[in-house]
Amino acid sequence: MIRAAALVAGDGAMLQGILDSIYFKEFPDFKLEAVIGPRKEDYAMVRAIRAEIPSFVVDPDLFPTSISHSMAVANKLKDMDIELVLIAGYDVSLGVIPYQFKNRIISTIPCLIPAFEEHDDDVVAAAIERGVKLTGATAYFVSEDGGIGGIISQRAIPVLQSDTPETLRARITEECEWKLMSNAVSLYCERRLSFLGNKVLIKEADG
Repeated sequence: MIRAAALVAGDGAMLQGILDSIYFKEFPDFKLEAVIGPRKEDYAMVRAIRAEIPSFVVDPDLFPTSISHSMAVANKLKDMDIELVLIAGYDVSLGVIPYQFKNRIISTIPCLIPAFEEHDDDVVAAAIERGVKLTGATAYFVSEDGGIGGIISQRAIPVLQSDTPETLRARITEECEWKLMSNAVSLYCERRLSFLGNKVLIKEADG
Protein backbone atom coordinates (compact mmCIF):
# COMPACT_ATOMS: atom_id res chain seq x y z
CA MET A 1 0.00 0.00 0.00
CA ILE A 2 1.40 3.38 -1.05
CA ARG A 3 1.00 5.90 1.77
CA ALA A 4 0.64 9.33 0.16
CA ALA A 5 0.11 12.93 1.19
CA ALA A 6 -0.92 15.97 -0.83
CA LEU A 7 0.53 19.44 -0.33
CA VAL A 8 -2.21 21.89 -1.24
CA ALA A 9 -3.17 25.57 -1.37
CA GLY A 10 -5.69 27.86 -2.97
CA ASP A 11 -8.99 26.63 -4.37
CA GLY A 12 -7.99 22.97 -4.37
CA ALA A 13 -8.78 22.32 -8.04
CA MET A 14 -5.84 19.94 -8.38
CA LEU A 15 -6.71 18.23 -5.12
CA GLN A 16 -10.24 17.64 -6.41
CA GLY A 17 -8.85 15.72 -9.36
CA ILE A 18 -6.93 13.48 -6.95
CA LEU A 19 -10.01 12.98 -4.76
CA ASP A 20 -12.09 12.07 -7.82
CA SER A 21 -9.51 9.48 -8.89
CA ILE A 22 -9.60 7.97 -5.42
CA TYR A 23 -13.41 7.87 -5.49
CA PHE A 24 -13.39 6.03 -8.82
CA LYS A 25 -10.68 3.65 -7.55
CA GLU A 26 -8.18 4.62 -10.24
CA PHE A 27 -5.15 4.16 -7.96
CA PRO A 28 -4.11 0.59 -7.08
CA ASP A 29 -2.82 -0.04 -3.55
CA PHE A 30 -2.96 3.64 -2.63
CA LYS A 31 -4.12 5.59 0.40
CA LEU A 32 -4.15 9.38 0.78
CA GLU A 33 -3.12 9.63 4.42
CA ALA A 34 -3.06 13.40 4.75
CA VAL A 35 -3.53 16.78 3.17
CA ILE A 36 -1.16 19.53 4.31
CA GLY A 37 -1.58 23.22 3.53
CA PRO A 38 -0.24 26.60 4.69
CA ARG A 39 -3.62 28.23 5.46
CA LYS A 40 -6.76 26.87 7.08
CA GLU A 41 -8.99 29.26 5.10
CA ASP A 42 -7.93 27.89 1.70
CA TYR A 43 -10.78 26.07 -0.02
CA ALA A 44 -8.41 23.18 -0.67
CA MET A 45 -8.61 22.41 3.04
CA VAL A 46 -12.40 22.48 2.90
CA ARG A 47 -12.34 19.91 0.08
CA ALA A 48 -10.08 17.66 2.14
CA ILE A 49 -12.27 17.88 5.22
CA ARG A 50 -15.40 17.12 3.21
CA ALA A 51 -13.65 14.07 1.75
CA GLU A 52 -12.77 12.99 5.32
CA ILE A 53 -9.04 13.12 4.65
CA PRO A 54 -6.92 14.02 7.70
CA SER A 55 -5.91 17.66 7.21
CA PHE A 56 -3.09 19.65 8.74
CA VAL A 57 -2.14 23.31 8.56
CA VAL A 58 1.55 24.20 8.81
CA ASP A 59 1.49 27.99 8.86
CA PRO A 60 4.63 29.61 7.37
CA ASP A 61 4.08 32.70 9.55
CA LEU A 62 4.91 30.63 12.63
CA PHE A 63 8.45 29.91 11.41
CA PRO A 64 11.44 32.26 11.18
CA THR A 65 12.49 31.12 7.69
CA SER A 66 11.09 29.24 4.72
CA ILE A 67 13.68 26.51 5.32
CA SER A 68 12.51 25.92 8.89
CA HIS A 69 8.92 25.80 7.64
CA SER A 70 9.80 23.22 4.98
CA MET A 71 11.65 21.17 7.59
CA ALA A 72 8.50 21.12 9.71
CA VAL A 73 6.45 19.88 6.74
CA ALA A 74 9.08 17.26 5.90
CA ASN A 75 9.11 16.03 9.50
CA LYS A 76 5.32 15.79 9.46
CA LEU A 77 5.48 13.68 6.31
CA LYS A 78 8.13 11.40 7.80
CA ASP A 79 6.22 11.04 11.07
CA MET A 80 3.29 9.65 9.04
CA ASP A 81 5.55 7.28 7.05
CA ILE A 82 4.60 8.95 3.79
CA GLU A 83 6.16 7.40 0.71
CA LEU A 84 4.68 9.55 -2.08
CA VAL A 85 4.06 13.30 -2.01
CA LEU A 86 1.66 14.96 -4.47
CA ILE A 87 1.87 18.67 -5.19
CA ALA A 88 -1.64 20.03 -5.72
CA GLY A 89 -1.46 23.80 -6.04
CA TYR A 90 1.00 24.22 -3.16
CA ASP A 91 2.28 27.80 -3.28
CA VAL A 92 4.97 27.76 -0.57
CA SER A 93 8.65 26.95 -1.07
CA LEU A 94 9.38 23.23 -0.88
CA GLY A 95 12.75 23.94 0.68
CA VAL A 96 14.31 20.74 2.00
CA ILE A 97 11.35 18.49 1.19
CA PRO A 98 12.62 17.35 -2.26
CA TYR A 99 15.98 16.37 -0.76
CA GLN A 100 14.29 14.16 1.78
CA PHE A 101 11.80 12.65 -0.70
CA LYS A 102 14.00 12.26 -3.76
CA ASN A 103 12.08 10.88 -6.77
CA ARG A 104 8.98 10.58 -4.58
CA ILE A 105 7.30 13.93 -5.26
CA ILE A 106 4.97 14.24 -8.26
CA SER A 107 3.69 17.54 -9.58
CA THR A 108 2.26 19.06 -12.76
CA ILE A 109 2.80 22.32 -14.59
CA PRO A 110 0.34 23.84 -17.12
CA CYS A 111 2.72 23.90 -20.08
CA LEU A 112 4.58 21.47 -22.31
CA ILE A 113 8.09 21.53 -20.84
CA PRO A 114 10.53 22.81 -22.05
CA ALA A 115 8.15 25.39 -23.58
CA PHE A 116 7.90 28.48 -21.36
CA GLU A 117 10.16 26.86 -18.78
CA GLU A 118 11.82 30.23 -18.22
CA HIS A 119 8.54 31.86 -17.16
CA ASP A 120 8.28 31.89 -13.39
CA ASP A 121 4.93 33.68 -13.28
CA ASP A 122 1.98 32.68 -15.46
CA VAL A 123 2.89 30.15 -18.14
CA VAL A 124 -0.71 30.03 -19.40
CA ALA A 125 -0.85 33.77 -20.06
CA ALA A 126 2.58 33.52 -21.70
CA ALA A 127 1.29 30.86 -24.09
CA ILE A 128 -1.63 33.05 -25.16
CA GLU A 129 0.61 36.10 -25.57
CA ARG A 130 3.03 34.11 -27.72
CA GLY A 131 0.20 32.86 -29.91
CA VAL A 132 0.98 29.16 -29.68
CA LYS A 133 -1.57 26.82 -31.24
CA LEU A 134 -1.00 23.94 -28.83
CA THR A 135 -0.30 23.93 -25.13
CA GLY A 136 -1.04 21.51 -22.32
CA ALA A 137 0.57 20.18 -19.19
CA THR A 138 3.48 18.10 -17.95
CA ALA A 139 3.60 15.63 -15.07
CA TYR A 140 7.03 15.28 -13.52
CA PHE A 141 9.08 14.32 -10.51
CA VAL A 142 10.24 17.31 -8.50
CA SER A 143 14.03 17.63 -8.59
CA GLU A 144 16.13 17.97 -5.44
CA ASP A 145 16.29 21.75 -5.90
CA GLY A 146 12.50 21.97 -6.12
CA GLY A 147 12.45 22.38 -9.89
CA ILE A 148 11.26 20.22 -12.76
CA GLY A 149 13.00 16.87 -12.73
CA GLY A 150 12.25 13.76 -14.74
CA ILE A 151 9.23 14.12 -17.03
CA ILE A 152 6.65 11.37 -16.55
CA SER A 153 4.12 12.31 -19.24
CA GLN A 154 2.62 15.18 -21.20
CA ARG A 155 -0.76 15.98 -22.70
CA ALA A 156 -1.64 18.66 -25.27
CA ILE A 157 -4.78 20.61 -26.13
CA PRO A 158 -5.42 23.31 -28.77
CA VAL A 159 -5.41 26.97 -27.84
CA LEU A 160 -8.65 28.54 -29.05
CA GLN A 161 -8.76 32.04 -30.47
CA SER A 162 -11.41 32.89 -27.90
CA ASP A 163 -9.32 31.67 -24.98
CA THR A 164 -8.44 33.94 -22.10
CA PRO A 165 -5.85 32.96 -19.48
CA GLU A 166 -8.73 31.98 -17.20
CA THR A 167 -10.59 29.76 -19.68
CA LEU A 168 -7.40 28.14 -20.95
CA ARG A 169 -6.15 27.50 -17.44
CA ALA A 170 -9.43 25.81 -16.53
CA ARG A 171 -9.30 23.57 -19.62
CA ILE A 172 -5.68 22.63 -18.97
CA THR A 173 -6.53 21.67 -15.40
CA GLU A 174 -9.56 19.56 -16.33
CA GLU A 175 -8.37 18.05 -19.63
CA CYS A 176 -4.66 17.68 -18.92
CA GLU A 177 -3.43 18.04 -15.35
CA TRP A 178 -6.09 15.90 -13.69
CA LYS A 179 -5.51 13.08 -16.18
CA LEU A 180 -1.73 13.39 -16.01
CA MET A 181 -1.65 13.33 -12.21
CA SER A 182 -3.98 10.34 -12.09
CA ASN A 183 -1.91 8.45 -14.65
CA ALA A 184 1.40 9.32 -12.95
CA VAL A 185 0.16 8.14 -9.55
CA SER A 186 -1.18 4.93 -11.07
CA LEU A 187 2.16 4.23 -12.76
CA TYR A 188 3.99 4.90 -9.51
CA CYS A 189 1.70 2.59 -7.54
CA GLU A 190 2.19 -0.12 -10.15
CA ARG A 191 5.99 0.26 -9.80
CA ARG A 192 6.28 1.00 -13.50
CA LEU A 193 8.41 4.14 -13.25
CA SER A 194 12.20 4.08 -13.20
CA PHE A 195 15.08 6.42 -14.00
CA LEU A 196 17.81 6.28 -16.62
CA GLY A 197 19.91 9.30 -15.72
CA ASN A 198 17.45 12.19 -15.70
CA LYS A 199 14.98 10.39 -17.95
CA VAL A 200 11.89 8.65 -16.58
CA LEU A 201 11.23 5.25 -18.12
CA ILE A 202 7.78 3.64 -18.13
CA LYS A 203 7.65 -0.14 -17.97
CA GLU A 204 5.03 -1.84 -20.11
CA ALA A 205 2.05 -3.18 -18.20
CA ASP A 206 2.11 -6.89 -17.48
CA GLY A 207 -0.13 -8.88 -19.76
